[in-house]
Amino acid sequence: MTKVTYKSDIEIAQEASIEKISTICEQLQLEEEDWEPYGKYKAKLSLSLFDKLRTKKDGKVILVTSINPTPAGEGKSTVTVGLGQALNAIGEKAIVALREPSLGPSMGLKGGAAGGGYSQVIPMEDINLHFTGDIHAITTANNALAAFIDNHIHRGNELKIDPRKIVWKRVLDMNDRALRQVVVGLGGPLQGVPREDGFDITVASEVMAIFCLASDMNDLKRRLAAMVIGYTYDHEPVTVADLKVEGALTLLLKDALAPNLVQTLENTPAIIHGGPFANIAHGCNSIIATKLAAKLGDYVVTEAGFGADLGAEKFLNIKARYAQIKPSAVVIVATARALKMHGGAKKDELASENLVALKAGMANLQKHIETIQAFGLPLVVAVNHFVNDHEEEIDYILSWCQEQGVKAERAEVWLKGGAGGEALARTVLAITESEENHFAPLYTLDQSLEEKITIIAQKVYGASRVDFSPKALVQLKEFEHNGWGTLPVCMAKSQYSLSDDPTKLGRPTDFTITVRELKASVGAGFIVALTGNVMTMPGLPKHPAALQMDVTEDGKAKGLF
Repeated sequence: MTKVTYKSDIEIAQEASIEKISTICEQLQLEEEDWEPYGKYKAKLSLSLFDKLRTKKDGKVILVTSINPTPAGEGKSTVTVGLGQALNAIGEKAIVALREPSLGPSMGLKGGAAGGGYSQVIPMEDINLHFTGDIHAITTANNALAAFIDNHIHRGNELKIDPRKIVWKRVLDMNDRALRQVVVGLGGPLQGVPREDGFDITVASEVMAIFCLASDMNDLKRRLAAMVIGYTYDHEPVTVADLKVEGALTLLLKDALAPNLVQTLENTPAIIHGGPFANIAHGCNSIIATKLAAKLGDYVVTEAGFGADLGAEKFLNIKARYAQIKPSAVVIVATARALKMHGGAKKDELASENLVALKAGMANLQKHIETIQAFGLPLVVAVNHFVNDHEEEIDYILSWCQEQGVKAERAEVWLKGGAGGEALARTVLAITESEENHFAPLYTLDQSLEEKITIIAQKVYGASRVDFSPKALVQLKEFEHNGWGTLPVCMAKSQYSLSDDPTKLGRPTDFTITVRELKASVGAGFIVALTGNVMTMPGLPKHPAALQMDVTEDGKAKGLF
């Protein structure tokens, strides 16, 4: 049999017929003052649009999530883009809302986050690299605050900040393990006060979380002011408001706060804004982008990072709560390849048909279905069809879903674009109209932090119990004492497993979630619970994706995916 070769994602993107961004704005019936061009194919949307559209009914929000990711790939962003294209293809007015990719995974292992095949957002090279500079602005604001903190201590330390208890870290939008723990201020009195410090990746910064959870400019400033940067010698929290620099930080972010408008390969409008990771942050694009998309379209197709145990849980317990969004439906993306890995198949065995491994791996999908059902939401499983998948395996997944009473559709959006997702689109429309929606978060804010963490660990992960380290136990008491106990919880956990052990694939049972440390992200409005060995600054793999990247003599990017 002749092997069929397919074009790479970047080849498809570079050959696409891209409309000028002015045409996409006209499609959305925007006026000249509603947007600002960033070149020919990107634009910033004005925040004043909210006032202009305040009486317009909000469109329905469709959340796309997935099973636990594997090296085999799931294609959640691809299905998100493809579903948006498909809804437009069948006559609906849909907008895609995505996160901005981080350079860390783009240059590292995961690759970009612009979709793939014939379901991509473009210009793909710009989106996966510097885009409109939002993430750089967030990096700058975060590191400006770090400079203000060290300068305050160097200039006399009026606030009596204990240098040993500074919790604010510097950030970089790159995977760089060598910066996880550093010492600053060396070189004598003129160079500052020596202390231990460290770097997180930018997308783990509280500034990024605030950027994505702020409702407007005033809310952004209020949240920035509330950020806790450390503690005094008397153990009292010190905030940005105490340093009086919230205005400067807001100034650095004011242009970035405006959402970015681009398009898909089929010229469906796409708003891309904010980029927190879902394994160490809350993993959703900005509230401003999602709500603005809901004003501009009848349907918003948005995604939350990694599996339903991470991104979807945080979208539903944190973002939807703050934004007062009630999702109309959830799409859970699964692939035969990934399910086989969850069932015990090795990566180099995935090309072969293996119904035994597939059947064993269905337990992972089952748990994510149960999680979405626990939130009271209608759902559909999208079986993302890879071009070399075996029909018997795809048919088995679809039949299994039917036996479970769960709607499921094949999605061929990588190969066929919107046309490959029309069946999925029609099913999504149907369940938003016909199925009951009893959406509610899994916990109430008046429950203790320990209760909230336990509820997530047991109901979402399937853990039998939660262990708190001695440090975490002390922090639980301190945070409750400081009045932070009514905040939601943002779990930092391995994305590869329902447990906090990345090697436990499928649906592990009788396991313990270990909370080693808590972090107070008071400005963002949640408490981060760090579990297992999850890192807030990733490292590069042995063979980074960057090794394949280059630029041609005429300036075209190569090797991005």
